[in-house]
Order: sequence, then structure tokens, then C-alpha cells
Amino acid sequence: MTTATSVYYDPYDVELARDPYPTYRRLREEAPLYYNDKYDFYALSRYADCERGLPDWETFNSGRGAIIELIKADLELPPGTLIFEDPPAHDIHRSLLVRVFTPRRVAALEPQIRAYCEQHLDPLIGAKEFDLIAELGAQMPSKVIGMLLGIPESDQAAVRQSVDDNLRTRAGEQMTVTDASFVSGEMFEDYIDWRAKNPSNDLMTDLLNAEFEDEHGVTRTLTKQEVLTYVTVVAGAGNETTTRLIGWMGSLLAQHPDQRAALVADRSLIPNAVEETLRYEPPGPHVARYVARDVEFHDQVVPTGSVMLFLLGSGNHDDRRFPDGDRFDIHRKVTQHLGFGYAVHYCMGAALARLEGRIALEEILERFPTWDVDWDGARLGQTSTVRGWETLPISVG
Repeated sequence: MTTATSVYYDPYDVELARDPYPTYRRLREEAPLYYNDKYDFYALSRYADCERGLPDWETFNSGRGAIIELIKADLELPPGTLIFEDPPAHDIHRSLLVRVFTPRRVAALEPQIRAYCEQHLDPLIGAKEFDLIAELGAQMPSKVIGMLLGIPESDQAAVRQSVDDNLRTRAGEQMTVTDASFVSGEMFEDYIDWRAKNPSNDLMTDLLNAEFEDEHGVTRTLTKQEVLTYVTVVAGAGNETTTRLIGWMGSLLAQHPDQRAALVADRSLIPNAVEETLRYEPPGPHVARYVARDVEFHDQVVPTGSVMLFLLGSGNHDDRRFPDGDRFDIHRKVTQHLGFGYAVHYCMGAALARLEGRIALEEILERFPTWDVDWDGARLGQTSTVRGWETLPISVG
């Protein structure tokens, strides 16, 4: 199949990643089912198609991965890699994490999250400029995840760097995947061994001790490898999403000073501003699936064995679902966007990311009600999975 349109979409194109939304709009209108012959994948760009396809895990499998390169590598992934699993194993492993990663546990983190923000922002008062990512966006989320998991603060920067290195790609190139080591959790092995002998009130301890009934009907605890995989998934997802969210809030509100002023005047608008940011600039702009059986979209058949890319960022701008979707508006009534995925793989850390985003924005606005971005110094990170600012230098005052 070839797409009968001149529009071209390449998820590895650095220039396109700077502002993918005009291309997304053309895809929705001209090629709602798009095929890229260079990388051999299909893409769906309309909200309704994402809403239809993502819950259908029997057609669109996650078990081979959620990244184009990973699916094509056809690797055997370790159990417990929730984002790369299908039911029933996915449901069993997810329910186990739900038991230990409770809303009460998340809500109880607010004082510590606020303290982390104060710790990083207070020394900046009086400064003329600083990098929002380096000073807060990359720091606070890793501390929160580290605290949840029980990782010493002195080691958290190394863990964050390892996650970044695993996801990073070179400009215009795909992610190199030769094995499943990036989800094996080797970096956490010493922590797990130590925590098994020294239990504490953290997720590692809970995961080591939780009993569950597996897909074979056997009641047991997690194996060491399963715990390692769980911890790797939580650490990676928890760091990346919130770091990108903080960066996007910083850049979007610099571009919309009137809306920033409204937030300064009325802090009750902040939760919805966080939600609109997640809709307008979702940290995870797309997710891939393996096509396990022939499926038809827009009068064309996508054959078994294909790779389908769901363009969540495009769906979030679809005027059919969000009127005037290319406009950023903190007053918009935002309902069921795709910023955290959809259906069985809806992000389990969504409540934590929202909490961190709200507190971060409250604390930033408290100290710095106005700022501008040095766009020449701002740089987007290049990965196969997330999109957001790697550096965001701002001037304040």
C-alpha cells in the first residue's frame, strides 16, 4: 500500500519534531491511515481511530513492545514489563502494582514534593536566568520516584542518566535495539538485594513481599527478575513524563503570558492548566503496536504482522474531538485526552504526574510570576518515545 498524498511523516525527523502539528493536521485530513515505506509502519492520526484501536489489544498487541524498533526486533521481553504486555499477564501484573501504588500513597507525597520544589527553586530567587529543566524539571521527579522506590538520593542522578541514555536516539536515526537489557533492571540489582534484607516503607519492599495469583493459577511472590523489571518501568516512566510536563508548562506559559497572568491571579485554574498542557503537548506523542490480525481502517486493510503507530499528539489536536484543537487554552474543558494513553495501558502514574505538575507550577508561579525563554538556547530531546525540552533556559523578573 502507498498513501495517496504528498504529506510525509517521519517520527525520527528532528525538524518535524520541533512542530509536528501542521503535519498531524494534514495526516488527519489527507491520510487518516498513513503508510511510511521507509520505516515500514502504518499510522493513525484521528482521535476516534486511536479511541477505537487502543482498547483492542487482541488486534493491536503490546507484547512485542510499544516502540517501532522494539517491535521489529522481535525480542522476548521479561515478565512484569507492564507497558509491553497483553492480558491476562498484563492485568495480573498491573493489579499487583495497583495494590502497592495506591491513591492514598500518591496523595501523601504532596508535602515531600513541595519540599523538593522549594529546595530547588528557593536558591534561584534573585537570579536573572536559569535552566528550568536542569534546576527543577530533571531533579524533582527523580527525587520523588527515588523516594517511592527507596533509592538513595546520592544515586538518583545516575539512575536518571541511565534512563535517558537508554531512550536517546541520534538525530534522524532509530533507537538501536539488540536485546532487552534496557528493561532488565540490572542497575537496581544491588538495591533489591539490600532491600530484601532491610525492609522499609517503599515500593521495592512492597513488591518483594506482595503475594498474588499468576496467570497459571499459582499463588506466589514476584521473582527477583520480575521485581527488577517493575522497578525499571516505574523509574523510567516516572522520570520522563513529569520532566517533559514541567518543561512544556514553562515554554507554553512563556508563549501565552496572558494565560500565565490568569494563573497567578487565580491558582484554582492550575489543575486545568496542567491538563491542557498534557493535551496540547503530550510527553508521549505516539505509541506503537504489533498488528496481530488483519484490520480495516478508512476502507483499507492493514495486514497481520504490520506495525501501527497511534499518533496520540495528533489525536489530542483533532478538531473533531477538541474544537480549535491547535489552540492552547487553560480555560478549555479538557475531557479524556490521550496524554496518558488510553484503555488497558492508561498510565498508572497519571495521578502522580498531575500532582507533581500542579505543585511544580504553583511553586514556580509563587516565586517567578513572569519569565521569558531563550529560544536560541532551548533544545528538544531526541528519543523514540517521548518529546520535550532537554534544556529550557529562562530569564525571570
